[in-house]
Amino acid sequence: MGSFNGNMDSVLKCPIRTIYFETSSAFPEINSFTYETAASYDLQLDIIRLDFKSGLETLLKEKPTKAIFLGTRIGDPNAIGQEQFSPSSTGWPPFMRVNPILDWSYRDVWAFILTCKVPYCSLYDKGYTSIGSIYDTEPNALLCIPHQSGDKENFKPAYCLSDGRLERAGRAKKLASKNDNIPIMSNGLKNTNPHQSCSFSASIIAVGDEILFGSVEEKIGATLCKKLNAIGWRVSHIAVVGNDIDLIADELEHRNCKDDLIFLFGALGPLHSDVSLAGVAKAFGVRLAPDEEFEEYLRHIMGNHGTGNRNEVVEPVLHKTSCKADRGEGKVGANFLAYYVNLAVHLTMALLPEGITELLHHDKLVVPLIKCCNVMLLSATNTDELEQQWDCLLQLCSSPLVQMGPFISKQLSTKLYDVSHYLTFTSKMVEIAAVLTKLCLDFPDIHIGCHRQSRAGPLIINFVGKDHERIELASRILSQKFDFGSFSELSSG
Repeated sequence: MGSFNGNMDSVLKCPIRTIYFETSSAFPEINSFTYETAASYDLQLDIIRLDFKSGLETLLKEKPTKAIFLGTRIGDPNAIGQEQFSPSSTGWPPFMRVNPILDWSYRDVWAFILTCKVPYCSLYDKGYTSIGSIYDTEPNALLCIPHQSGDKENFKPAYCLSDGRLERAGRAKKLASKNDNIPIMSNGLKNTNPHQSCSFSASIIAVGDEILFGSVEEKIGATLCKKLNAIGWRVSHIAVVGNDIDLIADELEHRNCKDDLIFLFGALGPLHSDVSLAGVAKAFGVRLAPDEEFEEYLRHIMGNHGTGNRNEVVEPVLHKTSCKADRGEGKVGANFLAYYVNLAVHLTMALLPEGITELLHHDKLVVPLIKCCNVMLLSATNTDELEQQWDCLLQLCSSPLVQMGPFISKQLSTKLYDVSHYLTFTSKMVEIAAVLTKLCLDFPDIHIGCHRQSRAGPLIINFVGKDHERIELASRILSQKFDFGSFSELSSG
């Protein structure tokens, strides 16, 4: 049995009994192409209008099936850990997943389609390179044809995409499309700008034994929190783990399904303790493999202008080294050997998680940024380097960061209570707690938090949200519940 979803990989299936999961969010062109293809190839089409798991359970009860052919490729999000023959995942109905094109690249698929003149969906001629639902798919911006102001945007066909790793660049959350004509309600207040009120979530993972030993004070994470909040992203989690592959993988697995993006920094390089990339690979169930493009960047940094063949110069030069050493020119031989040891170290750095890595290029960066699925790896070792990488990341046309309305904060300080008098302290704290609890219920769109800089110091109440008027209203209600002057505003700086 074959599974058909209408995308370009699926046209490679043999004419056998075929499953099509039809949804209301599918592009009309996908539905049309699917039915036309089924007719052309005389496919026995089983149409399912349930979710994948429920649909398969129902179908396999009615028509027991041992194996299903899929169009999964190694770069697909659901390909993690799969091989050519892989049993279905735990909790799913049992069947064998057969992945005949698992090792095919984006270019391989298009070479087959074009060479064999296989029909494909018309959306691929309009700049779509990876097609999901109408809510999360748009033409790939990398295929956009420059146009004059006022003209409709045009796109090159999907097979013109030069870097297949950017196939999914058009798969993003289309906030405006999902919320068209649906006003966002914020505790009774209407917000007509979804980009202003919506937010994505991110988590931050710092890797470094030196941080855990207290040898180094970690500052990059705090700076990242401020920068993410400034573009409307909510930071849900921040963690520090040691230089251990399993610890990194466990943390990534824990956060992967909870956040839109994970920022990971530290332990990137050629040293024995630089294990972040290995941790990422383990978290996603893939291996580390040489990346030719990244390797070329590293060669360029070293000033090596060879052809790029890994074996081209190593063997002859090592031979030359030994010959020079035999002639008493050991110093020259040692220099050659040192150079190629250095080269080998740099090539080790070019080992990246296979099938899930995307290189993000910017003219101001010596080497591109590395993104693995929803994990953004930063090589910055201090806040100055972070500033540069962050600015470049925001400027990229394929940036994973959607910029929205920033989070706004307001802080109020109060010393309504006297910590030296227990009864006064307790009664005032209970009074403040009751008002804050009511505010949290009345203003669910605002985060209201409290902290002190010292036990004897003032209580600081922090209001964070995206609507300035709402924040002002909440803070005003709090102040009015107590005597005039009980609260004072702190500078946001």
